[in-house]
Amino acid sequence: MDPGLLLHLLNIAYELATLALTTLGLAVVFGLLGVMNMAHGEFVMLGAYAVVAVQSWGWPLLAAAPLAMAVCAALGYGVERWLIRPLYQRPFDTLLATWALAMLMRKSVEAVFGKGYRNVESELAMPMNLAGLQYPAYRLGLIAFSVGVILFLFVWYRRSAVGLRVRAMVGNPLLAQALGIDTRRLASQAFVAGVVMAGLSGVLLAPLIRIEPGIGVDYLLDAFFVLVVGGLGSLGGLVGGVGVIGGTQSVVSSVSGQTSGYAVVLVLSMLFLWLRPNGLFSRR
Repeated sequence: MDPGLLLHLLNIAYELATLALTTLGLAVVFGLLGVMNMAHGEFVMLGAYAVVAVQSWGWPLLAAAPLAMAVCAALGYGVERWLIRPLYQRPFDTLLATWALAMLMRKSVEAVFGKGYRNVESELAMPMNLAGLQYPAYRLGLIAFSVGVILFLFVWYRRSAVGLRVRAMVGNPLLAQALGIDTRRLASQAFVAGVVMAGLSGVLLAPLIRIEPGIGVDYLLDAFFVLVVGGLGSLGGLVGGVGVIGGTQSVVSSVSGQTSGYAVVLVLSMLFLWLRPNGLFSRR
């Protein structure tokens, strides 16, 4: 294969992988609970700053993952318990509340780390030879990891007992409660799982991105576009949305620039909201 074509395909695969990782958490919260968590991008940001923190403390980078999980889980539990739970039947109020939370998280990080950009010093971006092409090994690992996570979640959601209870809660919450399923606890666990996924995606992306307090906005918008196009409540919708949004943005950006890529994705999402509001794979 031509090295130039291979490089282009690998870059598209990398863009799709990062988009899938940063969308998974919002897909869980928005798709299963119907909560548009406007602070989703800020949880991704917290994961990235966990890597900055452990590096400044002289700890190994691997320590960033449990740190981000602990911080996001504790914060997510508190947010669901005292902010989201009273507003489950009021989606607009939930949106406003999580938007205010996003600003508070962003300003808190600014107060601790400052507004400037941070870069993580790591040897993970070392290149490896692939069919005569030098490509960062960490990016290849990230692509493989994202595919593995999606396959694992698909099997877990369809085959596990917890996945069965989640499907019951999503399909008919009142009937699930009548059958003895603690839907309140399950919803709390789903919200915590979603924000922890967002934090872990930030940890994984930290060596590859410039880190600053405002990065969460871009991740939130991209994740929202994916869910609009793909549809809510199914992994098929997630994969379809990632393919359409990520593929379109990568191809258009490589030809006409990043601004054009964002513009085309915005127009595409608006068309889906107008012509196909349930997305490619609506939940049944």
